[in-house]
Amino acid sequence: MAARSILRIALGSTLALAGIAHLTVARKEFQAQVPEWVPLDPDTTVVASGVAEIGLGAALLVARKRRGLVGVIAALFFVAVFPGNVSQWLHERDGFGLDTDTKRFVRLFFQPVLVWAAIWSTRPGSRRRCRAEAAAAAAATQTTAP
Repeated sequence: MAARSILRIALGSTLALAGIAHLTVARKEFQAQVPEWVPLDPDTTVVASGVAEIGLGAALLVARKRRGLVGVIAALFFVAVFPGNVSQWLHERDGFGLDTDTKRFVRLFFQPVLVWAAIWSTRPGSRRRCRAEAAAAAAATQTTAP
């Protein structure tokens, strides 16, 4: 299995599981990341983002024809939730073991990695290129063979 596929499956599975956690066992923890300026109730925001994460995770796992689009949407989702991570750091809110300013600050640097992973893991992989190159080589061999 190609590295892109492995990363896409890991990212999709993690998103789906995080979404389920939004709706169940970690609902209160996720509320620590909701910025004050969000016009919705923090619980409503957590539920909505959980539903979005489940949908994105599932789409990353099963979408084929629109995989690149799903990757871009997942990347945009990671960008959209980044202010929540900043808010958690700025307001010194504990959650998910992020109980120091340093831990909350270091976490901010992982969001760009998620954006990159969503886009890179959903790009067409080298398998297509290899097939195309093999087909071209086979065609060239057939036309030059005696």
